[in-house]
Amino acid sequence: MTRETVQSGDATISVRIEGEPGKPWLLVSNSLAADLHMWDDQIPMLTRTHRVIRYDTRGHGQSSAPEGPYSFDMLVADMVAILDHAGADKADVLGLSLGGMTALGLAITHPARVGRMVVCDARADNPPPFVASWDDRIAAIQAGGMDAIVDGTLARWFSPDAPQSARDRAADMIRATSVTGYAGCARALQGLDYQKDLGRISAPVLYLVGADDMGAPKDVMEAMARATPDAHFVALPGLAHLPNMEDPAAFDAAVGPWLARSGGAA
Repeated sequence: MTRETVQSGDATISVRIEGEPGKPWLLVSNSLAADLHMWDDQIPMLTRTHRVIRYDTRGHGQSSAPEGPYSFDMLVADMVAILDHAGADKADVLGLSLGGMTALGLAITHPARVGRMVVCDARADNPPPFVASWDDRIAAIQAGGMDAIVDGTLARWFSPDAPQSARDRAADMIRATSVTGYAGCARALQGLDYQKDLGRISAPVLYLVGADDMGAPKDVMEAMARATPDAHFVALPGLAHLPNMEDPAAFDAAVGPWLARSGGAA
């Protein structure tokens, strides 16, 4: 499938649309330091039920990397621009980590655009240790480039038993990420403040987490589910921050039936 580009503010967003016309739309958003290829294993499952729009977050992959800092208002506006470009008045949304947080922002500020949601390995708050961790990583990449954080990121993203092929794919995506784009999105994460608004989300939400995730811990996501009116919570045993890459079968088994119940508009 060919790429398309969408202009959103000062960013040019690279988009790929897959699946049969007429099926419900699904907007898919990647984590920090990844790109739309992090979902390659899921595309056969997702396109059975949906017309899938995946994209490289600004500053990542083939999207442009304007000077930061970025904000969640910008990242949500990028989602809206993509939906408008596709002619999707409403879509289900699947996001992981940064993508999941952006999905929360879309559901809070544009509820009419969102059908069902899957929010994976994300959080909605910004406690001081979380904020400080991004200062440390920004300093590291500014001094040594993206290579400086590859090993530490892979240690957080995967369990010790994760397949080497998944680690290698993830490492390639990290190294390919723009320093400017990574830093811009990290600044957005430091301003994350959706916890107080979770009660306003009207869409049904599946909160999904790798049970061993250190960045978005199981108990944090379980509390998010309790704060969201129509929410379900699932933890995948033995997996960490990128369960979709570490164990695609387990991830698909959790997400597929949830999305198959979609009533989203085509």
